[in-house]
Amino acid sequence: MDREQLLKEMARTVDELRVFNEIGKTLTSTLDIGEVLANIMQKISELMKPHNWSLLLVDEESQDLYFEIAVGQGADTLKELRLSMGEGVAGWVAQEAKPLLVADALEESRWCKKVDDFTRFKTRSIVAVPLISRGTVLGVVELVNAEPNSFNESDLRLLGSLADYAAIAIENARNFQRVQELTVTDDVTSLYNSRHLHDMLTAEYERSRRYDLTFSIVFFDLDHFKNVNDRYGHLCGSRLLQEVGDLVRSSLRTVDIPTRYGGDEFVIILPQTPKDQALQVTRRLRVALNGWVFLASEGLEVRITASFGVSNFPDDADGRDDILRLADEAMYRVKETTRDGIQIASAGDEPKPAMEDARAS
Repeated sequence: MDREQLLKEMARTVDELRVFNEIGKTLTSTLDIGEVLANIMQKISELMKPHNWSLLLVDEESQDLYFEIAVGQGADTLKELRLSMGEGVAGWVAQEAKPLLVADALEESRWCKKVDDFTRFKTRSIVAVPLISRGTVLGVVELVNAEPNSFNESDLRLLGSLADYAAIAIENARNFQRVQELTVTDDVTSLYNSRHLHDMLTAEYERSRRYDLTFSIVFFDLDHFKNVNDRYGHLCGSRLLQEVGDLVRSSLRTVDIPTRYGGDEFVIILPQTPKDQALQVTRRLRVALNGWVFLASEGLEVRITASFGVSNFPDDADGRDDILRLADEAMYRVKETTRDGIQIASAGDEPKPAMEDARAS
């Protein structure tokens, strides 16, 4: 090896050590998966200078590969594209959990031009490595160039080492997310728990006050739920609560905040929702609940109703705790009279004449 070549190799080694050091610092400084992965992929780009590069992750449910990060020609067209496990070079790498160096894509049987058709890029050389954590493939890092034979075994080894960092980052971030979810999620219904309710209620209250917005609260309690536990047992009772949670989620917008308040009581925060719209949401939920046959998977046909209370900020009160209390009190007025109905909250001593009981539709 001549002096010039030796100097180039030394310079590359120094760059690699610098990148590994910087990535290590990033891993210990944040658990934001987007920030960590963007940093790692940027360092890969600086070292290896590919024309296009991408990070594909495995969808845990479908097992398809999707483009989490893509940079280069036509990268914006890849957001909706998915690859099946085993499809193309990236799919093969994910399926086999093995790295792959492709000197010329036109002579590689595992390559498919599906991605090129989207990006209008002409791929010739490829280097791809799996992201593996605890024996599970989390995704694939793939670099492509427009010239053949532009990657070598040294590039493959380097990319594999950097991919190990990316796998650690993904695993750490997912574990952190799971822990966070456990602290705010009810383990029976998978709705938010009461602790998270109070945090989100405070946040929504402060936001609404600051920007002169409105929000509503729906408080509901299942009618005669004790009879379900007494007749069918607590396991069936828990299963029914789980089905209620699924039904509530499917009846709401993604911005709404459904929670299990405790027992068979539920609270929903409806951001930027005036009282008349909140009443419409509550009516739809009541109809859905009344029409559902619960515990069908257990060979049973259980029907159940609920008592609902609705309050609004700032129409009914301007205090955070008062909004929740008024919805609770409105719900209990239904509970103590007709059940299976909706009551609008009232700030005064007398309830407003807005009761909708089982005879209303």
